[in-house]
Amino acid sequence: MEKANVNLKDLVPTKLKPCKHLVANATGGASYILAFLLVVFLSNIAHALLRTFRQPRVVAETLVGLIAGNIVRPNKDIFANVIQTLSNIKDFGMIFHMFALGLEMDPCMLFQRPTREAMVAYSGMLSTFILALFLTPFFNYSELPSLEFTFSLSVTLTSTASPLLTRIITDHKIGKSEIGRLVVAAGIHADFLSTLLISIGFIILSIDKSVSFRDYKGILKITSSLIGQVLVTVVISPIFMGWVNHENPPGKPLKGSHMVLSVAFVVISCSCSTFAGYSPVMSAFISGIVLPREGRLSKMMISKVNYFLNSIFYPIFFVWVGVMVNFRKFDPGNPWTWARMFFIFVVATVGKVVGTFLLGMMLGLNRSESVVLGLLLNVKGHFHMYMALSAVQVSPLIRTTRDYALGTYVSAPSFAKKEQIMQNIWFNTVSYKIIVFQNAIISSSTGTGLTIAIFLTVAYAPLVVRYIIGRVKKRSPNQRMALQWLNPINELRILLCVHSPQQLPSTINFIEISRGRDDPAIMVYVTDMIEMTEKIESTIVKKQGDEVATVTDKAVVEMRDQITSAIKTYEEENSVSGITLRRMLALSAFSVMHQDICIFAENLLVSLVVLPFHKYQAADGKMVESQPKFRYVNRKVLQYAPCSVGILVDRGFGSANKISRSSISLKAAIIFIGGKDDREALAYASHVAMHPGVKLTVIRFLLDTNNSCAKSTRLGSSNVSLPEQEEEMKLDDEFFADFYERHVGGQVAYMEKYLKNSSETMSALQSLEGKYGLIIVGRGGRVNSVLTVGMNDWQQCPELGPVGDLLSGSSSVVSASILIIQQHRLKGELAALTEEFCVM
Repeated sequence: MEKANVNLKDLVPTKLKPCKHLVANATGGASYILAFLLVVFLSNIAHALLRTFRQPRVVAETLVGLIAGNIVRPNKDIFANVIQTLSNIKDFGMIFHMFALGLEMDPCMLFQRPTREAMVAYSGMLSTFILALFLTPFFNYSELPSLEFTFSLSVTLTSTASPLLTRIITDHKIGKSEIGRLVVAAGIHADFLSTLLISIGFIILSIDKSVSFRDYKGILKITSSLIGQVLVTVVISPIFMGWVNHENPPGKPLKGSHMVLSVAFVVISCSCSTFAGYSPVMSAFISGIVLPREGRLSKMMISKVNYFLNSIFYPIFFVWVGVMVNFRKFDPGNPWTWARMFFIFVVATVGKVVGTFLLGMMLGLNRSESVVLGLLLNVKGHFHMYMALSAVQVSPLIRTTRDYALGTYVSAPSFAKKEQIMQNIWFNTVSYKIIVFQNAIISSSTGTGLTIAIFLTVAYAPLVVRYIIGRVKKRSPNQRMALQWLNPINELRILLCVHSPQQLPSTINFIEISRGRDDPAIMVYVTDMIEMTEKIESTIVKKQGDEVATVTDKAVVEMRDQITSAIKTYEEENSVSGITLRRMLALSAFSVMHQDICIFAENLLVSLVVLPFHKYQAADGKMVESQPKFRYVNRKVLQYAPCSVGILVDRGFGSANKISRSSISLKAAIIFIGGKDDREALAYASHVAMHPGVKLTVIRFLLDTNNSCAKSTRLGSSNVSLPEQEEEMKLDDEFFADFYERHVGGQVAYMEKYLKNSSETMSALQSLEGKYGLIIVGRGGRVNSVLTVGMNDWQQCPELGPVGDLLSGSSSVVSASILIIQQHRLKGELAALTEEFCVM
C-alpha cells in the first residue's frame, strides 16, 4: 500500500485563510500600539529625570529613540516592515510639522526694514554659510561629492530650530528679558529664511539619485505649480476661512461639516505642487506661510496640529531616528568618522558665533552676550535630523519577487559587492518583499555623526541659558524689595495673582484700596496662575515682540479674556488717576509655578506679591478648598520670593460693593503687635490710609506693664539675643511713631489694647467680629512676643502665621477678609533677571 503524500496546508479550508491574515494583521497592529505606548512611557520618565537639568523634552525623546532603535532590533523579516512603516509615518508627520511651522511664520518680515533681530540672524547665517561652503568639501560628507550637495549642506547649517529655541527660552523664564526676546525673534528670522531657501532648493535640485540640478522643464513645471498653489491659497483662503469663522463664532463648537471642509481645503492647498514632483514636506510649509494666521480656524489648526505632533508624532519620529542611527555601522575606528562629526558641529557653532560677534561689535552689544546669541542661534531640531537621515535613506526600491534579489546578487561583479547587496536587502518570507536602499547621498556612518552633532546643539543650549542667568545674578542688586523701604515718591509695584474669574471682584477691590492717592502712581501686574498640562502645552504658539509665546487653548483663552475685559474696564474708568495695569501669565506645572512668580517679581521690580488663599468661601459661609496644589505654590513663594508677599483670604471682600472714592465704603483694620512682618503690614496700610473711601483703624496690642511677668517676658529668650530684641522693639516704636504722625487722625483711627498673654490676644481678635470688612496682619517675624506665644501649636495653615490663621480658621467667629503680609527675607531671595538686564 503506497503512503499518501499529504500537505498539511492543503487540509486548511480555503475560507479560513483570510481569517488567518486578519489575525496576523491584528496582532501586528497591537504590537505597534504597545510599542508606541512603551516609547511614550519611557520618554515621560526620561523627561522627568532630565527636567532637573532643564533639558527640553526633545533630548529625552532622542535618547529613548536611540536606545530603542539600537537595542531592540528584530529579525530582518520583521525589520523590513517596521522600517517601512516608520518611514511612512515620519514623512506624513513631517508634513504636519512643516505646515505648523509655516503657519506660525510671517512672510512680511522679509519685506520690512531689517530690525536688530533680523540683522543678528542674517549675520550668523552669512558667516556660517561662507565657512561651510569653503571647508566642508575637504571632509567628503557625500558619497557623490558635488557643488550642489555642498551648497545644500551649507544652507541647512545656517538655520535655527525656532520652536525648540523658544521652548528652551520660556522654560528658563527669560522670555520677558531683552536677551530672551532678541534670541527668539532672531531665531524666527533665521528659521524662516533658511527654510525658505531650502524650499527654493527643492525646486532647482533633485535628490532622487543624488543632489543634482533638474532639467529646465522640471523646474518650470514645479515653479508654475507652486505659483498657482500660492495664488489660489492667497485668494481663496481668506474668503473661505473668514466664512468658517463667521459661521462658527467663539463660544460655540465648530460644526462637523465645516471641519471636514476646512481639512479638505488645507489638504488640497498643500498637495497641488506635489503632482508636479515637488516635495510634500516643503509644499506644506509654503501653504502654511500664505494661509491667514488670525481667526478661530487658524488658531484651532495650530492647536490641533501641535497636539498631534507632541503627543503622537515626535515619539515615533525619534524611534525612526534611532532605527536609522545604527551604531553598528558607525565605524568608530575610522578617524574620519569622528572628524566629520565634530567638524560639522564646530563649523555651525563657530559660524554663528563669529557672525553675531562681528555684528555685536558694530551695534555695540556686549561681547559675552554676542557669543551667547550665536550659541543659542545654532540650535537645530526635528527638521534637521529628518534632512540628515533622509539623505541616508534616499529612494528605497521595493520589489516583490525573489528573482530580482537573486539576479542582482548573481550579477554582482565581486564578492564585496555581493556582500554589500545582501546587507542592504531584507526578505519578508510571506510576501517576498525586498527593500533596497540604493543611491544614498551620505553613508550611514556620516548620517549618524550628523545626528549626534544636531543633538549636541540642543543639549548645550540650557547650559548657555544658565550662564546668562549666572551672569545676571552677579549684577542684581542685593537691596530689600519691601514696602517699608520704598521711597514714598516712587511708584508702587504689585504683582497680583489670580486663579480664576471668580476672584475678579476681590482683585479689583484690592487694586482700588492699594492705590491710595493718585500721586505717586501705582503699577499692578495682574497675573493668571494656570497649570501647564500636555493639552495646554500643545497649544502654545511662539510669537515675536514682548509676548514670546501665547496659549491658544479655548478654556485658557476664554478665562484670560474675561479677566482682561474686567481689568480694562476698571482701567478705563480710572484712566487719569495714576494707576497702570498690566497682564501676565504664570503657566507652569504646580511644582515650579513659584519660580515663575518669583522671577516675574524680580524682573518687574515689584515690592509686593499678593496670592489668593487656596480656599474660597462657599454660599453657606464656610471655607472650601478649591485646589490644594495652590497651597504648595503659596508656601514656596513665601520661602523664595525676592520681595514681600501677601496672602488674601477672601471672605466677602469680593462680594462687597465697589469701593468708592467719594464716600466711606469699607472699614478696615491693621493689627500691630511688633516685628518686621507687622511693620510691613503697617507700611501697606499707609497706602490704604490715603484712600478716601476707606475708614482705617490701627489697633496696637501692647503688653500690660502691670503684669508681674511683663518685664521678664518682654525681654529674654533662649533663641534670640537680648540686643537683637531691643533693636527690634526700637524699630517697632520708631516706625509706628512715624506712621502715627503722618496718618492718624481724620479717617484713620487709633486704638490700643493692653494684654497679658496669648489667651487675651485670642479673645481680643475674636472681639473684632462684625466691625471690619478687611483686617491686615503680619505673618510673623516677631521677636519673643509673649502675646503670641503658644499660638503656633494649633495652626491649621502655618503659612498664614499665628494671627492670620486664627482669624481665618474654620473655628474663628470673625467673618472679615484677612490680608496676611510677610516682609522680604534676603535668605529666601531668588536671584534671576532684573528689568535692567540688557545686551546693550
